[in-house]
Amino acid sequence: MVRQGRFAEAESWAARLLERDGASGTLWKILGVARAQQGRDGLPALRRAAELLPADAEAQRNLGAVLKEQGRFAEALASFERMLEIEPHDLPVTMAAADCLCALGRAREAVPLYERVLGRNPHLPEAHNNLGNALQELGDCSRAVGCYRQALAFNPNDAELNANLANALRQLGELEEALKCSQRSLALDPSSSHAHNNQGLVLAALGRTTEAVASFRQALQLNPRFLQALHHLGNALTELGDQREALAAYSRALELDPQRADSHRYVAGARHELGQHAEASSSYRRALELEPDDREAQLGLATVLRLEDRAAEAEASCRALLAADPGHVGALALLGDLHADRGDFVKAQELFQRALAQNSNAPAVYCSIAAQRRMTRADGAWLEGVEALLAKPLPLAHQTGLRYALGKYYDDLGEYSEAFSHYRQANELSKRHAARYDRAQLTQYIDGIIGNFDAAFAAASHSGASVSELPVFVVGMPRSGTTLIEQILASHSQAVGAGEVNFWERAAERFAGCAPGSAARASALAALGRDYLALIGARAGQALRVIDKMPANFLYAGLIHAAFPHARILHVQRHPLDTCLSLYFQNFGERHPYANDLDSLAHYYGEYLRLTRHWRAVLPAAALLEVPYEALVGEQEYWTRRILKFVGLPWDARCLDFHRTERVVITASRWQVRQKINTRSIGRWRNYEPYLAPLRPLLG
Repeated sequence: MVRQGRFAEAESWAARLLERDGASGTLWKILGVARAQQGRDGLPALRRAAELLPADAEAQRNLGAVLKEQGRFAEALASFERMLEIEPHDLPVTMAAADCLCALGRAREAVPLYERVLGRNPHLPEAHNNLGNALQELGDCSRAVGCYRQALAFNPNDAELNANLANALRQLGELEEALKCSQRSLALDPSSSHAHNNQGLVLAALGRTTEAVASFRQALQLNPRFLQALHHLGNALTELGDQREALAAYSRALELDPQRADSHRYVAGARHELGQHAEASSSYRRALELEPDDREAQLGLATVLRLEDRAAEAEASCRALLAADPGHVGALALLGDLHADRGDFVKAQELFQRALAQNSNAPAVYCSIAAQRRMTRADGAWLEGVEALLAKPLPLAHQTGLRYALGKYYDDLGEYSEAFSHYRQANELSKRHAARYDRAQLTQYIDGIIGNFDAAFAAASHSGASVSELPVFVVGMPRSGTTLIEQILASHSQAVGAGEVNFWERAAERFAGCAPGSAARASALAALGRDYLALIGARAGQALRVIDKMPANFLYAGLIHAAFPHARILHVQRHPLDTCLSLYFQNFGERHPYANDLDSLAHYYGEYLRLTRHWRAVLPAAALLEVPYEALVGEQEYWTRRILKFVGLPWDARCLDFHRTERVVITASRWQVRQKINTRSIGRWRNYEPYLAPLRPLLG
């Protein structure tokens, strides 16, 4: 009956006969096969048959086949291995065992089994293909290409074989031929999601990233649960600078399989790029729970720990990575950055050079070298390395970073026309991955602040306000000298620098939801004060003052004064064109989208001026001190004494030697604040005057 395809009848007869003779392995075998052929669960019967007939090759093969079909590869492999002990020359079972080994990640053990099959019958295209897949997984793409070509000799119109060949050729760098194979695969089977995914990988490798995104999206349209295609789509979107869409793709992959460590790592990387450091840290930690030896996740976590002001933990992670892999380029570079944060630039440069010795094609290392010191004409090897990298297809982020680094190089050399050309290219590239700057939205936002925090609000005695004098707020435009002020104050024996504390943006959102004059508003104000003191209190120790130098807090000065009427606010002002030029020359990534365009910079600076004039008019003189950057540089001791008196600290001569203070600084000014005070950055804009027409209205 089984041989005639009469499976239902066979099942009925076998079941009846087993009621009389339950120990018949043959009947159990027939029952299992009959059920499996009907799409029903034949596994229990096949297991019983294999137990009763341990020397029956067919019983072991049947059990293995069903287990393999169900994806239970370890159990299937055990059955196939028992079968091969009985009939060692059975080629289909040998290949099935090899397939199970590959599925279990044991490709190296699978290779000799495939070779054994082909040694007895070299005319099996499936065996050539599967051997090629195993070799490709082991990184032996050259041999894999040979296997695929042999398989295609038997079946040239097999879409999957053409796609596999394209994949191997891509990994060998033979991209044009890979693209032709990929296109042939799609012509043979346009409904193959794997073929579209493979074509996307080839296009991405050719630098045709926008087309690659379209291919990955097509693969996902055909198979929305194609997890690898989601990863590849996220990677391509990251290269294009669209971090938000990349995060959405990675998040969908995570929903499909929450136990994939690489999905958690990809999500963490996107969150890091978006400035969501706490969320990125959590995702990296989850990735490491699932895969403790994931070195990319280890490095990613260390990078985020550094940004979270947890330098000791970040350094420990780097050193653990280097203990396992002494040549790990990312760990060497990050350790260099950590040394630079502490002001140890000599050690930092040594680590950067060690990283380059391991891999001369590491864009981030070239950028770090330029950022931590003045470049000279003796840096010819550095320049050659950067130009060689830019001659190759590179992800957008690397192209952008290297252009900023070249701008810095030529600026240090005094070749200002060449410098501005590279900075302009860098900013044009940045526009492709930064969020769009909405001028009307900012103007409306500033209007709202001025309307809500008017003179009456500033003069009112707010219920729930804190009486603490612990915080000192240093505000102003980025690149205006806020880090210098913090470094001066942090050199005082009774003060500590907290860096840029992320608090008041979300605090303003919370406060805005409360109706004016309501009990809820007073309660919210009191809660803001408590929450902020809890946040900075851990850093204070015995200090009398904690310095928060988040420049963007100029937006929230009214709310800060309402919550802390006894706290002091230092507003640092620098020449508008020097400030804007310094912003234009800085690689902010996703932050400060206005900084990539001179017209947008002029608009943002104008709105900043409008709001700070408002604060000057409505806040008490005892709450706000204007500090002109140029005056501070020109009369260091006078202004240092004035600042200390304003914030309620006694004179401390160490504040004049701020560049000697040992502390961690991770802002873009970490190198400058380790130098003696100087006037090099004053009037810098004049070197670039021919290019600054959009900023000229700010001179008025």
